[in-house]
Amino acid sequence: MYAKMSEEQGPRRGRSFDSVNPAYEEKQLNNEVTLSKFEEDQDNRSISTGRPTSSEKGVATIIFSLKNEIGGLVKALRFFQEKHVNLVHIESRKSKRRNSDFEIFVNCDTDHEQLKELTQLLRKHTDIVEITPFENSTLPDDDMDGVPWFPRKISDLDLSTNKVLTGSELGTDHPGFKDNMYLKRRKYFADLAMSYKLGDPILRIDYTTEEVRTWGVVFRELNKLYPSHACKEYLKNLPLLTKYCNYSEDNIPQLEDVSHFLKERSGFIIKPVAGYLSPRDFLAGLAFRVFHCTQYVRHSSKPLYTPEPDTCHELLGHVPLLAEPSFAQFSQEIGLASLGASEDAVHKLSTCYFFTVEFGLCKQDGQLRAYGAGLLSSVGELKRALSGKANILPFDPVVTSTQECLISTYQDVYFVSESFEEAKNKIREFAKTIWRPFTVRYDPYTQSVDVLKDTNSINSMVKDIRHELDIVEDALNRLNKHRRV
Repeated sequence: MYAKMSEEQGPRRGRSFDSVNPAYEEKQLNNEVTLSKFEEDQDNRSISTGRPTSSEKGVATIIFSLKNEIGGLVKALRFFQEKHVNLVHIESRKSKRRNSDFEIFVNCDTDHEQLKELTQLLRKHTDIVEITPFENSTLPDDDMDGVPWFPRKISDLDLSTNKVLTGSELGTDHPGFKDNMYLKRRKYFADLAMSYKLGDPILRIDYTTEEVRTWGVVFRELNKLYPSHACKEYLKNLPLLTKYCNYSEDNIPQLEDVSHFLKERSGFIIKPVAGYLSPRDFLAGLAFRVFHCTQYVRHSSKPLYTPEPDTCHELLGHVPLLAEPSFAQFSQEIGLASLGASEDAVHKLSTCYFFTVEFGLCKQDGQLRAYGAGLLSSVGELKRALSGKANILPFDPVVTSTQECLISTYQDVYFVSESFEEAKNKIREFAKTIWRPFTVRYDPYTQSVDVLKDTNSINSMVKDIRHELDIVEDALNRLNKHRRV
């Protein structure tokens, strides 16, 4: 999702989550403010990782609208400073509740007492629209201090929706940077994603003629390569998507249809997102079999190039393999391994994800085939990776996790696995080397994560396993009786 999809060589582009991403509309807010002084006064506290310190209890979300007063935003932000509340993410957005107002969306690391005092101060100078306290987001337990916050149930993923690193704001090197109509369209898609909640139907998009034409160019050129370059699993599922989700040269599939299809095939569902998520937030979605997916289309001036993931990359690169149960499990296990892991561990896991799910190769019938979405959605790089001239190494998580991920150029090296099963087993063993004071288990019935960190939680899991083994034993006994008859 956060990989590179370039068709052309170009300057490297990327944005780290090292600073506040306010997206302020200063004129619309009628506040001529700067945040430099506020940032300096943060006493070197991190405002980017969302990782609680030993004194912090978790992430809370506050949405408030400014009252009509000069400098209102600066006053409000200084309340966070006074209460020593660590900002994770902040942005402004048009109010969906009151069309004439703007709202300030804030994610912050805090505890219950700090949150209570903070909201009391905010009410004096703002209109608080919504507060999502810890009770709704499942906090780490008291004996897990220092462990980064992570979602425990699928609804917690909604807390990450607005934490995009880039969305409708485009860099100067983006093909659509000077196209006002394209910028307006991107903002439309970003607003849709920001307001989406898991469980809601995904809004059907009336794509423009230009967008469909761009999709058509990508679809047509890639389909010329798939028979000789894509893995068997991809080739098996693509016709099913044509049948059930109307994949075609002249139609961009709807995410709602794709999500239903994936749910039936592998248990994955789609969640719209405005742009790049941090590796931690993106991988956390995979742990719950949720794939964060963009809906916008790349700029029409360069249909075979995009500096960021778009719906062509998602639908043609990722979706066909997410429909494959073995690949879906492989993706989920990377996500589960990331929950509560350190920043360094998440970086290594995301790098492994990059060189497998995004740019991975496998061997089939003695031939190299692509299964990575970044390859399967890129005409130029797909040809290059399988040209016989690329640098290809065996997939080894220890080695792969140290490789540099290139965002706007072709990769220096590609990694090959014998099969998805082999890659999954290697990731599974690699995950065991990541230190956490617990392990996790996904419960598909409640769509939640069980944290196994004491004898009670482990014994509970053992009971479930014994029940499953009883079912297997009963099936074997019945099979043997049938054979004797």
